[in-house]
Amino acid sequence: MPDPNGFLRYDRRLPARRPVAVRITDWREVYPPAGAELIREQATRCMDCGIPFCHEGCPLGNRIPDWNDLVRTGSWDAAVESLHATNNFPEFTGRLCPAPCEAACVLGLGGQQPVTIKQVEVEIADAAVARGGLNPRPVPASTGRSVAVVGSGPAGLAAAQQLARAGHAVTVYERDDAIGGLLRYGIPDFKLEKQHIDKRLAQLAAEGVQFRTGVDVGVDVTAEELRARHDAVLLACGALQGRDTPETPGRPLRGVHQAMTHLVAANRVVAAAGDGRPAPAVLPDGTPIDAAGKHVVIIGGGDTAADCLGVAHRQGAAGVHQLDLYPEPPHGRDAERDPWPTWPWVLRNYPAHEEGGERVFAVAVQEFVDDGTGQVKGVRIAEVTVERRDGRRVVTALPGSERELPADLVLLAIGFEGTEEQPLLAQFGVARNARGAVDARADWQTDTDGVFVAGDMHRGASLIVWAIAEGRAAAAAIHSYLGGVGTLPAPVDPARQPLAAR
Repeated sequence: MPDPNGFLRYDRRLPARRPVAVRITDWREVYPPAGAELIREQATRCMDCGIPFCHEGCPLGNRIPDWNDLVRTGSWDAAVESLHATNNFPEFTGRLCPAPCEAACVLGLGGQQPVTIKQVEVEIADAAVARGGLNPRPVPASTGRSVAVVGSGPAGLAAAQQLARAGHAVTVYERDDAIGGLLRYGIPDFKLEKQHIDKRLAQLAAEGVQFRTGVDVGVDVTAEELRARHDAVLLACGALQGRDTPETPGRPLRGVHQAMTHLVAANRVVAAAGDGRPAPAVLPDGTPIDAAGKHVVIIGGGDTAADCLGVAHRQGAAGVHQLDLYPEPPHGRDAERDPWPTWPWVLRNYPAHEEGGERVFAVAVQEFVDDGTGQVKGVRIAEVTVERRDGRRVVTALPGSERELPADLVLLAIGFEGTEEQPLLAQFGVARNARGAVDARADWQTDTDGVFVAGDMHRGASLIVWAIAEGRAAAAAIHSYLGGVGTLPAPVDPARQPLAAR
């Protein structure tokens, strides 16, 4: 039974981040492991709250109070088992998820700081590796049925593991040169070192999952060929269509790029260095996209923008401005706007923000300024107000507030517009909806029988925890479609949405 008084004895604490002056010289993770005593006392803060709303905040339905108490009592093997019962990849979520479970922690209702659920989770996940590795669970006999998974991000990999453990033959197709989706080339190593992906992929391979990289489904292999080889297909291609601002004067200038192109180029440099290969940060066409010595402007206030900020610091940017369209959020929850246990709109300071740069709120770019040769040299910004009128966002510039910021490199981190328009969509007989996503029926099938969809491709750009949850649920539906024995866990249905005030 959890300690009902633990939160009264211990304050919320996280392990100290690596010093800024040290960490910006390398690409290693920002957080060191927590000490045994720290993580035990933090797990002890999880009380016997009766109705654990953290379960509702987490779409995976993680057994959070259970494994917190197992850590408290030193039952690490049982904690590892409890954690993996609902989450295929806790080492990913423990590092990358913004933790809606913590926003729903009952301690928040009483004005206390929530339990460090995310930190306990990653410590359990790392303990699984330290205490004997990620043991594969191969099945003794095959069902004789085959599934193709298109896309190797967290949704595709979660589905692949669930289906392989149910006895189906699973092949994951990835158009990139390495497995992992955005985990591999979209997330910087200072948030997720790629050894964690490689260790998990070794487990999946030992469980029978086949990986085929460098295969662009719809181009290198047709949908018809794929359906002839497999009994079912899961589309888990993500939501990589970056939102743009084509109406802004100067957008075609050299030096103005989508944020994800910069992140991918930087991640490829780090990956190459780890293999002992020299590789410059360039776009696919060879255009340099390195922040070294440049004045960088990042447009956007979310996770992707913060990732770009951390990368710019490590590449040696001369200076960085991060622009946000909205006013500076409050430092604490506004109970009228975002009542507990919903996800609150608050100021989030990422590790990258303490490394340098300047955040500018309530501004919008009016023009990308040309240096006379077609290269951006600055951005002209204005203070703005943002209103919602008839369901539409209306941005109004304040007269006389314009000014110019120097900019040799501008990165657009203003969100995503859904899955990319690509040949496989038409070949599989599916189409993007008004949100740029692909609709799923109640059984996770698209409009084409035997073709399923999950993750960001279905939901739109979302959290890693939602991708894993949808991958697990789609795997359960595919298992049923193939006539598999028994049922697999299905934590969410296609219509499930995050907790929100109505």
